[in-house]
Amino acid sequence: MQRTVCLRLKATPEQRASLLRTMEQSSACFNAVAAYGWEHKQRNSVELHKATYYRLRGEYPALPSQLVVSARMRAAEAIASALTLRKRGRAVSRPSGTMIPIRYDEHSYRMVDGAASLASVSGRHIVAFAVNPHAAKLLSQAVSFDSADLIFRKAKLWLHAIVTLPDVPFADSGKVVGIDLGLNRPAVTSNNMFHGSRHWRAIEQRTFRLRRQLQAKGTVQAKRRLRRLSGKTARFRRDCDHVLSKRIVQSVRPGTTLVLENLTDIRTRVRQRGSSQRRRLHAWSFAQLRSFVTYKANSAGSRVVAIDPRHTSQTCSRCRVRDKRSRVSQAIFRCRSCGFELNADLNAARNIAVKHVQNGRPVLGGAPVNCPIVGEPVEVQHGATDKLPALAGSR
Repeated sequence: MQRTVCLRLKATPEQRASLLRTMEQSSACFNAVAAYGWEHKQRNSVELHKATYYRLRGEYPALPSQLVVSARMRAAEAIASALTLRKRGRAVSRPSGTMIPIRYDEHSYRMVDGAASLASVSGRHIVAFAVNPHAAKLLSQAVSFDSADLIFRKAKLWLHAIVTLPDVPFADSGKVVGIDLGLNRPAVTSNNMFHGSRHWRAIEQRTFRLRRQLQAKGTVQAKRRLRRLSGKTARFRRDCDHVLSKRIVQSVRPGTTLVLENLTDIRTRVRQRGSSQRRRLHAWSFAQLRSFVTYKANSAGSRVVAIDPRHTSQTCSRCRVRDKRSRVSQAIFRCRSCGFELNADLNAARNIAVKHVQNGRPVLGGAPVNCPIVGEPVEVQHGATDKLPALAGSR
């Protein structure tokens, strides 16, 4: 099991200057490789290496060869992603940037007694770092250190180190809990629990209105206040997602399978009405929440799988009849076949769990994870949802 530990580097002025020069030259290598790959539509990392490595080594002789290779690998990933998006019809431009993070590996960095040894244009530097209690706990449990990213953010140097922790064994208990993620209710689980708080949305709206007022004012004091507000919404949402994911994982026992919807590309698939709805949809951090739930579940002895989200909000969790007209409103689901009425998000969460149990594996659109069959397939009949094996929250 791998985790990322964020460490703030306490570099001396000489170390800081050297590391910044290293990042500048590494960024130049990234931009050169990206420009070549974009022009020649080349995404293969080996071919990009053959075409650019020796030229870049000649242009930047002080940059360690391993960092040139690292910049090329990062550029190849960016080019592959950009070309894939362009093939799908998305408007993309050539990847480029300044002070692009450096990816260190086992050949270019190591941990030594509360400090990090980092390769640079002026040799190796032993740089001390500040560590909080949570990060210190992860470092003490680490069995090995993998790659690390050197990041320059808001005039500070950070090292995001990936560590390997002992695996927590997953003993499948057969329990399945579906999770419906939404904008109005952050998360609803099939075991009849509503997670999150509605005042989170009010706080974000208040920050948005304040930022809009300051932007319209345009004075020196307003711009100073805007700088202080920079990143506040992202930090607040990240904290909310941490709280939400922790509550979800703690609400189930070890050995439970948590089932989420695969919401990839949802912003391009749903109908958006008005600027307010578009803003909320594009600010929805569902991928971040899913990643938090995944690693917290793995640490607690549970697991996360993904299923195709289609029709989970239109199907009755009791009689299994699908009718989009049964979704009376955002909050109410009333089946037009059997008359069953339930909170719409809770109904969807139960359908998500049922969908996983019936298929025994993530269906089309789900994440490619190894998911064994949970119990024997059960034919769901009218009013027989309670016969599904180990379906938490079903009635």
